[in-house]
Amino acid sequence: MAEHEPMVEVFIYETRQFLEQLEQLALKSEQSGSFTPEDVNEIFRAMHTIKGSAAMMMFNEVSTLAHSVEDIFYYIRECHPEQVECSSITDLVLGAVDFIRTEIDALDDGGKPATSSEELREQTKFFLRTMKEANGDDPDKDLRKAKPAGTKKQQYYIGAAKEAAPAPGGHLFSAVVFFSAGCEMEEVRAYAILNSLQDKVKEIHYLPEKLLEDPAAVDFIREKGFQLCFQTEMDGTEAKKLLDQSIFMERLEFQELKDRKECSYWPQEPVPAELTPPAEPVVPVVEKGARPMPPAHGEPHEAQMISVKVEKLDRLMDLVGELVIAEAMVTQNPDLQGLEMDNFSKAARQLHKINGELQDSVMSIRMVPLEGTFRKMNRIVRDMTKTLGKKARLVLSGESTEVDKNIIEHISDPLMHIIRNSIDHGIELPEKRLAAGKAETGTVELSAENAGGEVVIRVKDDGAGLNREKILAKARTNGILTKPEAELTDKEIYSFIFAPGFSTKEKVTEFSGRGVGMDVVVQNIKSLGGSVTVDSNPGAGSTTIIKIPLTLAIIQGMSLAVGGSSYTLPITAIRQSFRPEEREIFQDPDGNEMIMVRGECYPVIRLHQLYHVKDAQEKLGKGILVLVETGQRVLGVFADRLLGVQEIVVKPVPKYIQQLSDSNGISGCTLLGDGSISLVLDAQQLGRAIYTS
Repeated sequence: MAEHEPMVEVFIYETRQFLEQLEQLALKSEQSGSFTPEDVNEIFRAMHTIKGSAAMMMFNEVSTLAHSVEDIFYYIRECHPEQVECSSITDLVLGAVDFIRTEIDALDDGGKPATSSEELREQTKFFLRTMKEANGDDPDKDLRKAKPAGTKKQQYYIGAAKEAAPAPGGHLFSAVVFFSAGCEMEEVRAYAILNSLQDKVKEIHYLPEKLLEDPAAVDFIREKGFQLCFQTEMDGTEAKKLLDQSIFMERLEFQELKDRKECSYWPQEPVPAELTPPAEPVVPVVEKGARPMPPAHGEPHEAQMISVKVEKLDRLMDLVGELVIAEAMVTQNPDLQGLEMDNFSKAARQLHKINGELQDSVMSIRMVPLEGTFRKMNRIVRDMTKTLGKKARLVLSGESTEVDKNIIEHISDPLMHIIRNSIDHGIELPEKRLAAGKAETGTVELSAENAGGEVVIRVKDDGAGLNREKILAKARTNGILTKPEAELTDKEIYSFIFAPGFSTKEKVTEFSGRGVGMDVVVQNIKSLGGSVTVDSNPGAGSTTIIKIPLTLAIIQGMSLAVGGSSYTLPITAIRQSFRPEEREIFQDPDGNEMIMVRGECYPVIRLHQLYHVKDAQEKLGKGILVLVETGQRVLGVFADRLLGVQEIVVKPVPKYIQQLSDSNGISGCTLLGDGSISLVLDAQQLGRAIYTS
C-alpha cells in the first residue's frame, strides 16, 4: 500500500465505505424483489457522492460511470416506474462497484486509475433507455431538466427578483452554501464547488479567501457558510442546478445581483477566474480506520469519536505486551524468593490489576465485529448461484461477535472458499432438490459465537453432503491414507478434502476442480493458531467448523518444566493435567505409548525425548501428564512439572528453529518472569507429528 496525500487517503477510504454500502443495498433489494424508496435514495446518494468525489479528484472514468448509474435511480425516484427489473439493475450496480473498486485498489497501490468504463456506461444507458420505453416514457427526455410535478422541493432561499439588466458580461450571482453538520472537511468540499465552477464562470470571489491554507476556514464555513459571488453566462436555473450537486450540502441561499457593489468582498479591479491551488495545501488528516461521518441533525456538538491509525494501535499493543513481560520479571524475580514483603506484594497485586485493565482496554479497541466479513459472503452466494443455475440463500447469525483486527484480516479468504465449496459441491440443482423432497432453494448458514478464549465459526448447508466413498477413492489414488481404510472414521475421511491438490471434481470449472482452495483454508486458519474440521450427513448437508483465538497478541499459557528447559502450552488447548499411574500406560502394536483415561485411549508424547532434553524426569508416575486438544484429537504431553499459568507475549522464534517448526511443534517463544526463554508449543503440530508417525 503506497503513501498518499491526505485528500487522496480520504477519497480512497470514503469511496470504499460507499462501495460496501452499495453492494449490500443492491443484494438486499434483489433478494426482496424490489427497491424500496429508502434504498433508492441511499443508492442514489452514494453514487452521487462517489461521482462528485471522483470528479474532484479528476478521475473521470469513475465519475462518469457513477453518474450513469445514478441516472437509473434518479429515474426510479422521480417517475416511480411500474416495471423495474431488480436483478438486471443489481447486475449493473455490482458491475459498477467492481469496476470502481478495482480502480480504487490500483490508486491505493500507487498507480493511477486508467481503465475505460465506456462499455459499462453504454450498458447502463441502454438499460435506462429500455426501462423508460417499457414504462411508456420518452427515452430522450432529461428528467433533471424537466422534473415531474409533485416532487420534493429543494431547500433554496431565493432573493427577490431584480428588474435591472444583467451585469456586463453575463449574470451576477451570490450564493451561500451550508454543509450538513458533522460532514467534516468543509474546506475541501468548498474547494470542490470552486473546481466544478471553474470552467463555467468568468470571474469568481469567495469567503473565506484562503480555503486550504487558513486553519480558521472550517469554523468560518460552519458558522457563516461558504460564501461565493460569480459572474457567468449561465442563467439562474442552470447555476442553481450546478450548486445543488454539491456533496453534503444542507442548505443553499442563492440570488441574482444587479451590481458588483452588492457583494462586499468583490474587489474593485477584475481578477481572472482561474483557480490556482496552493503549492502545499493544508488538508485535514483522516487516518486509516476512520469512518465517513453521517450528516447530523440539529446543532453541532463536540465530537465523541476520533480516528486513529492502525499502526498506532499495533504499537500500543506491543508496548502493553512488553509491560506484561516486565511485570512478570519484577514480581517473579528469583532474588525475591523466600523474602517476606507484604507491602511489595500489595503493590504487585495492584500493578497486576492495573495492567490487566489496561490490557483489556487496548484489546477492546482492537476488537472488530465479524459483520462486515460475513456480509461480504452474500455476494459470493449470489454470483455462484447465478453462474451455476442453483438457488440458495445465506443466513447469518452471530455476526456481532468480535475478534482481534489481525484475525479478521485473515479470515475472509477461508470463509470465501468454504462458502464456495458449499454452493459448488453441496447445494444441488433445483430439480434435484425437488426430487429429493427438499425446498427448491438451498440454505447456507454462517454463524459465529464466543467459546471461552476462542471464536467458533460454523458454515452449514442443507445440500447433498460429502460423498464418503468418492473422497476415500480419491485419497487412495493420491496416496494420502495414513492408516488402513477400515480404521478410518468418517471425520478422518472427510478431512482429506483439506489436503493439498485434493479435488473430487471430474471437470475443472472456474470455481473448482484444480485441487486448490480448501488447503488454503487450512493454512490460513492454522497460521492464526486455529483449527478447522468438517462433518457431513449424506443427503442432509455438511458442516465446517472453524475455531480461532480471540487474539494473537497476549495469551494465557501454562509453563512446563522439562529438565533444565521450559515450554509453554496455550491454556485454551489444555483439557486437564494429572499425575499418571504406571499401570495406566501401555504400548500399541506399533510400539507407541498410550494411556487410558475414563475409557478413552490417547497417545503419549514425552517432551524430553522429542527435544532431546537431558536430566529430565523419565518415570511417568513422578512427572505430570497434560491432555491437549489438537483439533479432533487429544494427546498426552508428558513433562517434569507445571510451573504455573501466566500471560505470555508470543515472539517469533529464531530462524534456525523456524526452519524446523513444521516438524517439531514449536510456534514461537516467550520470556518468563525470571528472564529465561520458554518455547511455545503448537498443539496441532504435536498432534500431526504423533498421529502421522
